[in-house]
Amino acid sequence: MLKKICDCVYSYETEEIKGLVNAALDGGIPAKDILQDGLMKAMELVGESFREGDYFVPEMLLAAKTMTEGLEIIKPLLLDDQGAAISRGKVVIGTVLGDLHDIGKNIVAMFIEGAGYDVFDLGIDVPAETFIAKAKEVDADFLCISAMLTTTMKQMQVIVDLLKSEGLYGRVKPLVGGAPVTEKYAGDIGAYYSFDAASAVIKLKELACG
Repeated sequence: MLKKICDCVYSYETEEIKGLVNAALDGGIPAKDILQDGLMKAMELVGESFREGDYFVPEMLLAAKTMTEGLEIIKPLLLDDQGAAISRGKVVIGTVLGDLHDIGKNIVAMFIEGAGYDVFDLGIDVPAETFIAKAKEVDADFLCISAMLTTTMKQMQVIVDLLKSEGLYGRVKPLVGGAPVTEKYAGDIGAYYSFDAASAVIKLKELACG
């Protein structure tokens, strides 16, 4: 059944996923197993296929949407022994001021939510001060900052500088990405870098362990 769920997400069969997830739950499969060995396993495969050129952005978006449909069913069941919702951490995500692109950001948001993080999506054209205010409000662990234009990349530096001036840098870790962004640029401004949605999940896990 878990393989069927994995295959369903990978093939972005959005209309089928809810029935499969409910059938798995009815069959006694724990929600956390459905998440790890079904939904997230599929997204790992999607990420690999994207990097190898066998999957493209539209397919990634459809697969992520399918995964989200399944995730909504099991979310209320993902509880720890004390009855609290299991979360890997809190992530504030958005596209920087002056930038109206959101497809890549939306895919990343769905990937990291599916990996078990609480995601607070600020949308597009987000001022640096709004990123910082939201990070404070929700006690965020990470800021995921997207830019798709070379002219808006400089806003990433503004956000990182604000983190430092507010005394949040280090406790709140900035992760940047987008078409014009490079690992070198991320390092130069004091941020971490992810190439795509799958690598963003991997980087967040690495940073949490670090």
